[in-house]
Amino acid sequence: MDRNKKTKPNAALYETILSLRDLDECVRFFQDLCTPIELRSMEQRFEVAVELERGAVYSEILEKTGASSATVSRVRRAMLDGGAGGVMRDVIFRERIGAAPKREET
Repeated sequence: MDRNKKTKPNAALYETILSLRDLDECVRFFQDLCTPIELRSMEQRFEVAVELERGAVYSEILEKTGASSATVSRVRRAMLDGGAGGVMRDVIFRERIGAAPKREET
């Protein structure tokens, strides 16, 4: 099997995530599904995204999150380019402000 071949997302996984009842169940689900290193990596990338959205500069983000400059750059690029699904900024904004920002039409 070609490891670089793009596959369709497994809808069952995402539907299951949407069905999680509360924070505790969500944490336990991801602890069962992911290795500690995978979890920390996702948590760190999310923390970097929140700091970028907050307007923090690279040096602050590096110090606060412990992420590498490559990780900060990668997350920043994904956020600026809309990422794979283009929703990370919207979700962070919604959680901070209570509503997603309006997207500019291209």
